Amino acid sequence: MLRDAALRVTRPRVAVLSAVHRHPHADTDSIIRAVRRELPKVSHQTVYDSLHALTEAGLIRRIQPPGHVARYESRVGDNHHHLVCRSCGAIADVDCAVGEAPCLNASDDRGFVIDEAEVVYRGLCPACSTARKP
Repeated sequence: MLRDAALRVTRPRVAVLSAVHRHPHADTDSIIRAVRRELPKVSHQTVYDSLHALTEAGLIRRIQPPGHVARYESRVGDNHHHLVCRSCGAIADVDCAVGEAPCLNASDDRGFVIDEAEVVYRGLCPACSTARKP
């Protein structure tokens, strides 16, 4: 994957990419902890640099739902959206709202050529909605 994206293959990049694949929607601190289980001496900066390089290469995607820290996911190349729990902050993928990407049509595109739409659905995840029932 890394070579196909014209990136040098390094242990930190491989570890970061693996961590993102194993932990969808993980924040940076969670990724650092996961990488340090494999590479105990890796620096924060190396993980940040790897996340940036992998994102720029299109191997991972950075998302930041409003009110949350940035998260990373390995599901790229489609225009999926996210469900966010208002209570616990859990994030789940959901396929396009309707049809093919960009999934939604703007009422006025103002001359833009739109290729992606970002939708965040908010509500309560099953565990939180069950916990709130009397």
